[in-house]
Amino acid sequence: MSPILLPHSMKIVVLDGYTANPGDLSWNKLRELGDCTIYDRTAPHEVATRAAGAEAILTNKVVITRELIEALPELKYIGVMATGYNVIDIAAARERGLVVTNIPAYSTPSVGQMVFAHILNITQRVQYYTEQVRDGRWTNSPDFTFRDTPLIELLGKKIGIVGLGQIGFNVARAALGFGMKVWAYTSKSRLQLPPEIKKMELDQLFRECDIITLHCPLTESTREMVNATRLAQMKRTAILINTGRGGLINEQDLADALNEGRIYAAGLDVLNEEPPRNGSPLTGARNCFITPHIAWATGEARQRLMQIIVDNLKGYAAHQVVNNVIGK
Repeated sequence: MSPILLPHSMKIVVLDGYTANPGDLSWNKLRELGDCTIYDRTAPHEVATRAAGAEAILTNKVVITRELIEALPELKYIGVMATGYNVIDIAAARERGLVVTNIPAYSTPSVGQMVFAHILNITQRVQYYTEQVRDGRWTNSPDFTFRDTPLIELLGKKIGIVGLGQIGFNVARAALGFGMKVWAYTSKSRLQLPPEIKKMELDQLFRECDIITLHCPLTESTREMVNATRLAQMKRTAILINTGRGGLINEQDLADALNEGRIYAAGLDVLNEEPPRNGSPLTGARNCFITPHIAWATGEARQRLMQIIVDNLKGYAAHQVVNNVIGK
């Protein structure tokens, strides 16, 4: 079947499609939009050659620099296959008059689910006790039960949500379902919040909450907002969750706090360096549970992402751009 081309046939290059679609989903809807070449991964030195002549390039984590933008005269559209668009030199794209789109909110339910996967793993230790049963410790227990770690009930616990966007609200709703008290550090006014969510300043949030979960963007003002000073404010029984960006945390400070028992545990889906090829003090830290940046990656979330990729490109071709990050 020949492709169903839009009013003009465009050359489309996907630079790093594997993480979004390792083969379990279909690129066919994107291929219908023009002459489409899809690469699983692209090294920095390969970008200029592979993107040459393309009107539209799609990237997840491949960095698009000013030098690349200037070296690609046919380029008119950059589609970021993720929510964060820090891999693009936005100033250079704006100067060239390029359209740059992202994929907002596609993973909101999945990320909220991962937040509670970490919380429940830490409070109930499901994986740990599964391993203990396999090792025969329950079989050899003198009692009908076996436990050798604290088990923590969420009812009545205070959860502090740093950043109350769509994911933050999703986490708040889940927390309320567990009977938790929900506090939030947010730019929204108290009048914009439902009565069951209490607005709170950041330092008070860290001092008083049993669980802190990070859902704010990584900016110069939020970089390493979790550091030795903030960690010292937290309860010794407190739990820290981060499914946002690794740079929100000073990793050495958190590792020290965990190893010294100054906070109870951390559940992380992100690190400063991904993957941590140069090592991270957190991978061996006490009571630190790390997943490899997979909160976004459920099949359902990736299917939504794939559809929004196509919809964004269709909008651009029809001169009705959606999800344009230029100007943000």
